[in-house]
Amino acid sequence: MAPLAPRTGDAVFANVERVNAELFTLTYGAIVRQLLTDLEEVEEVNKQLDQMGYNIGVRLIDEFLAKSNVSRCIDFRETADVIAKVGFKMFLGVTASVTNWDPEGTSCSLVLEDNPLVDFVELPDTCQGLYYCNILSGVIRGALEMVSMKTEVTWVRDMLHGDDACELRVKLLKQVPEEYPYKDDD
Repeated sequence: MAPLAPRTGDAVFANVERVNAELFTLTYGAIVRQLLTDLEEVEEVNKQLDQMGYNIGVRLIDEFLAKSNVSRCIDFRETADVIAKVGFKMFLGVTASVTNWDPEGTSCSLVLEDNPLVDFVELPDTCQGLYYCNILSGVIRGALEMVSMKTEVTWVRDMLHGDDACELRVKLLKQVPEEYPYKDDD
């Protein structure tokens, strides 16, 4: 297995500015609550959280690459390990495990045993279809798209729905070749 990164998730986490975890969790909860009030439909809230996450991921990848000193990953398997061990640690203070690889190495699960976004949260019966942390799927999708990986990210398990962990299924749809704005003149 190739080395994960020049800096581990713990090393990056130690040197990153942090906000109070409770403040972060409660602020995120207020955003979700406001979306539920404004949009009324749970499925629309899921779509909006995913889109918000995508927009964040598109921008967050720059900070991740600058502060983590991660070099180019050789394949999707290594990319998933870096997300789980460095990315989640850097931005959420937790690590995920990478499991359930398909034989082609294009689909895996990221499992969070501890998810700080769900602290203090209970879903009412009217919101059972809500993927409260759907912002995470959008962040992963947006960040990977910026490094030329078109992916699909879906929820498999969610602690707020009675499961023992949060599990995201990440599927690589295609590796987008990098395009350069100018041709080299030979």
